[in-house]
Amino acid sequence: MDELAFATALELAQKIATKEVSSLELTNHYIDRIERYDGTINAVIVRRFEEAREEAQAADAALARGESLGPLHGVPMTIKESYVIAGTSSTWGVEAFKDNVAAADGLAVSRFRAAGAHFVGKTNVPTDLADYQSYNPIYGTTGNPWNVERTPGGSSGGSGASLAAGFAALEAGSDIGGSIRNPAHFNGVFGHKPTYGIIPMQGHELIPNVPDADLSVCGPLARGADDLRVAMNIMAGPAPREAVAWSLDLPAADFGRLADLRVAVWPTDALAPVSIEVADRVVMVADVLAKLGATVSDTARPNFDAADAHRNYQTLLNSVMSTGLKPEAVSRVQAYVDSLDPNDQSSEAVNARAAVLSHRDWIRTNYRREKLRVAWDAFFDDWDILICPQMATDAFPHDHRPFAERTINVDGVDQPYFQQSFWSGLIVNSYLPSTVFPTGPSKDGLPIGVQAVSAPLRDLRTIEFARLIAQEIGGFVPPPALR
Repeated sequence: MDELAFATALELAQKIATKEVSSLELTNHYIDRIERYDGTINAVIVRRFEEAREEAQAADAALARGESLGPLHGVPMTIKESYVIAGTSSTWGVEAFKDNVAAADGLAVSRFRAAGAHFVGKTNVPTDLADYQSYNPIYGTTGNPWNVERTPGGSSGGSGASLAAGFAALEAGSDIGGSIRNPAHFNGVFGHKPTYGIIPMQGHELIPNVPDADLSVCGPLARGADDLRVAMNIMAGPAPREAVAWSLDLPAADFGRLADLRVAVWPTDALAPVSIEVADRVVMVADVLAKLGATVSDTARPNFDAADAHRNYQTLLNSVMSTGLKPEAVSRVQAYVDSLDPNDQSSEAVNARAAVLSHRDWIRTNYRREKLRVAWDAFFDDWDILICPQMATDAFPHDHRPFAERTINVDGVDQPYFQQSFWSGLIVNSYLPSTVFPTGPSKDGLPIGVQAVSAPLRDLRTIEFARLIAQEIGGFVPPPALR
């Protein structure tokens, strides 16, 4: 196996610090792999190889002078195309922004640089970051490194694919509907969706000075949970305006052994059934925990109606996703909404109403969301971790038909394409942290990930859980064809 390509970022930082490998050698190694393998995968779609080599040489020179640039000294990264790097375009897969070249690094990129990392390139996304797949008219389609005929997920699909293929040591993505977690699941890597609001969204943008949207977060993907923890320490904390008066102090993981935990398990749900294989992985994790001595329940649930909770998420999500609608589109949607039966609670009706939601009704919806958050607070008074699926199946074949025509086949039954957002939305809607970790391949040889969820601001609890459970069941494994 290519030990350098698939090592964790912290392992590589240690190798650089002890001069076992230079930053330039490591950077060239990743560049060589991208040039050799990325033609069929198409993950790293913005390449800054020469700049990366120069930055690696600067890191090596600093080390020779006895200087430390930070915990990621000399470590090469890739990063989601939606982040801002000086001299590169951030398009979000939207053709109108193909010449949107940044003059300066954004906040997240600056923070990673301050920690010693540098960037070999940027990774592919779906148009407007709005799909479980990663393709767009500017950069084309990204394939899953385990099987390029399957999706790597979205919207951080290129991020997950880059890590799984051994193209970089660390990644950062964003998540409003599973966009960090479903690529982690599909590619067999680790991904963390932070508690809402603790990582600024500045520098993850098409145009500057846009306020942070509701629900959406930035966060890391990695080949190991320790890397997630370090990346969170780098990314989290107030933006400069707020830093004048406050700082973030996330509580450390409050357990030493998996046996100390109280764990609730939610393997599937009639509202969004997952495949037997996916549900069985949740149960498998539960069985491992129970054998270790943890307190495990498969009946504990937060005290709310899950269907109501999902409609609340759909409403708040689509109110965010519809902000860019043109006036004529708003008029058409409003006419459709006016024609609806007030009792119609179908997904189509809920999403349409959300697209033209008044501010008054948004406030009312937000109030209902607060009741859900209070219910989660009470739940996590009794339980430390919730284990549940992230997606309904392993990586599915590319499907570029209009959204309304797409379905997901789950054990022979076609489900609506976006029905599986139930599992992401439960967590996103109430601003909870969640870490997806790999559990091994499916019968088709594709990764299956599971998410560990906890109370707000308990991010380091879920990351530590992912680290410890990986010691029991195994962690990242490279795709066979790329080892």
